[in-house]
Amino acid sequence: MKTQKVVIVGRPNVGKSTLFNRLVGKYEAIIDDESGVTRDRNYAEVEWAGVYFDLIDTGGYVPFSDDKFERAIREQVKLAIEEADQILFVVDCRTGLHPMDKEIADMLRASGKKYYLVVNKVDSDQFEKFINDFYALGIKKVFDISAIVGRKIGDLLDEIVNDFEAKPVKSGLEDMPKIAIVGRPNVGKSSLTNALLGIERSIVTDIPGTTRDSVDSVLKFYGKEILLIDTAGLRKKKKVGEDIEFYSNIRSLRAIGDCDTAVLVIDAESGLEKQDQKIIDEAVRRRKGVVIAVNKWDLIEKDDKTAKAYEDAIRNKIGNLQYLPVIFISALTKQRIYKLVELCLQVCEERKKKIPTNVLNELLIPEIQKNPPPSTKTGKEIKIKYITQVGDHYPIFLFFSNYPKNVAAHYKRFLENLIRKKFGFQGVPFTLSFKSK
Repeated sequence: MKTQKVVIVGRPNVGKSTLFNRLVGKYEAIIDDESGVTRDRNYAEVEWAGVYFDLIDTGGYVPFSDDKFERAIREQVKLAIEEADQILFVVDCRTGLHPMDKEIADMLRASGKKYYLVVNKVDSDQFEKFINDFYALGIKKVFDISAIVGRKIGDLLDEIVNDFEAKPVKSGLEDMPKIAIVGRPNVGKSSLTNALLGIERSIVTDIPGTTRDSVDSVLKFYGKEILLIDTAGLRKKKKVGEDIEFYSNIRSLRAIGDCDTAVLVIDAESGLEKQDQKIIDEAVRRRKGVVIAVNKWDLIEKDDKTAKAYEDAIRNKIGNLQYLPVIFISALTKQRIYKLVELCLQVCEERKKKIPTNVLNELLIPEIQKNPPPSTKTGKEIKIKYITQVGDHYPIFLFFSNYPKNVAAHYKRFLENLIRKKFGFQGVPFTLSFKSK
């Protein structure tokens, strides 16, 4: 089932970022100061009553302004509305109904999307008398809340997820391997997608319900059906650079959340950049499989040592994530794109792999006994007695110990490397959990 999206919009200084942080449950909003204009731009996953959705924060919407930053924010807001399943229109009860509120209400009404009016800063009952003015906007769903103190936030969340719970799951799709193509703009995601879907041995079926700029397709590859989650096509939407980067991140987040394995496409000429590393970190945090695909390899002047040196440079940047596979491709010439699909399917299978408990203990316990964990600060010996694998969606390894909280971080990395050495799990992040014996 596709991840639902909820977007927060409103004029400046009505408390949008405060509401965003309140719904997310921690301080997440990022503030960017530029030429005296504060613009909030962020996204995060929210869970309420067992339902998950993506929440998108936008900057303050100022209609008709010629300021270049406020024009850019308007473009962000319009793109967010196009992406949204629901919209939270935030107003400020303290300042009352503003002409900009009316402009925003007209824009939302024309969008055809479902939206709620959220009257913020109603910190107590004494402020409820200021709500009446906002009924002039003609919006039926009105929620008076206080983002700063959390007043009636639960009521708002109940309404949001109630609509999402009714969405059906597409039969059969949940069993397919799901591969997402993600990355920064202009790295060749669209070219790679077109090359994969254009090969003769592929059958493509459009899936209804996807957004205009993220087309999901069923790819039949050597008789195996794959759900290909594409985040390409963004560049042609708008010209504003920061909007492109911002909504590229949003679509990458959504695609990562929906996939089993994420293909991070990077440009061979520019290499692995900071934003690429953030995408990798997000995929690892969500315990998704990851493959790094270096695209436009046909444009690089190379010899027999170039690929090795390039891969070493990538691995130097990704640090402890040495288990991520790197493949060099060209979407234009179709060089190794079939090998890329095969590699992604291998990672999907690795992610589902279950190691029997007896095999885990037979192979790992002797190695642990040879290299035991360091003692506690008080000199007590730490012993690991038993290991088992759990987890339905990604691998989790339980280590039963007499002092589970005292296992050092560097020893946990030793155990992770030991598991990978014995059992593989190429491209697959997993979790180590330590419990009392």
